[in-house]
Amino acid sequence: MRTRLSICLVGLTLALCGTGCGRRAQGKLIGVSLLTRGHVFYREMEAALRETAAKHGFRLIVDAGEWDLAKHQAQIENYIVQRADAIIVCPADSRGIGPAIEKANQAGIPVFTADIQALGGRVVSHVASDNVAGGRLAAQYLARVLGEKGNVAIIDQPFVKSVIDRVAGFEEEMKRHPGIRIVAKPNGDGVRDRAMKTMEDLLQSGQKFQGLFGINDDSALGALAALEAAGRKDIVIVGFDAIPEARNAILRGSALKADVVQNPRRIGEITVETIARYFRGEQVPAFIPVDVELIDAASLAAAAQEQRERGRR
Repeated sequence: MRTRLSICLVGLTLALCGTGCGRRAQGKLIGVSLLTRGHVFYREMEAALRETAAKHGFRLIVDAGEWDLAKHQAQIENYIVQRADAIIVCPADSRGIGPAIEKANQAGIPVFTADIQALGGRVVSHVASDNVAGGRLAAQYLARVLGEKGNVAIIDQPFVKSVIDRVAGFEEEMKRHPGIRIVAKPNGDGVRDRAMKTMEDLLQSGQKFQGLFGINDDSALGALAALEAAGRKDIVIVGFDAIPEARNAILRGSALKADVVQNPRRIGEITVETIARYFRGEQVPAFIPVDVELIDAASLAAAAQEQRERGRR
């Protein structure tokens, strides 16, 4: 009799739980819509997201918008259909992503952003490099190497909030250097081939400038390719991201002289840790900045020397 009653109670419990108990047993489900998988920054971030999620027993669905707002929107809608417990998005269009985030809000799913901020919808927490500080570092370096005088240009991407912040920091810092003027700010879309064409157009326009800020390394490396094809060695470039190819360009003595370093793994780790805290009912900050720094040939050489010395110990 007791055995039959126990079996009935177990069956009733399973029926009442439905799929919900299975979801809890397997851990929280988090949908992730990256900007792209084509950039080493996002590949490193994805690795950190997965590693940190595994520590907490979270399950991830990871997609990438590949610079396409419509793909981000479709991916978020899919996470809503799958009843995700949280969503992380790195949007290609900071304003355009707003309606998709609002749909997640209406479904009661908390949304977090990483690297790129959303300018619409309700976001619990945004984790990103301190892009304003990074822009300031780039401006300080150019002002110093140009001897506090001359013209500079920016290869921009004005639809992404992280870039908007970098440019704002750059422009704000340059106001402290009255001998330097920003003379051009064309859009290179943040991709290498477009940035290369943008730099070619700048060179052909006859506009005189001695320094260039590339808002990411694809912009900086695209501009570098245009300069080298034209045989120009009179313009100093500062990039943003410090991917291996950019570091190599700095070390070989190219026109790319410095780069702002981000920490995508740290951004990924902190984002998942923040979601874990939120699930535990803790208050989490609306914005969590991650420190950046600037590297050049001297700092890269010093880091390599330190690594060699550690290897000898």
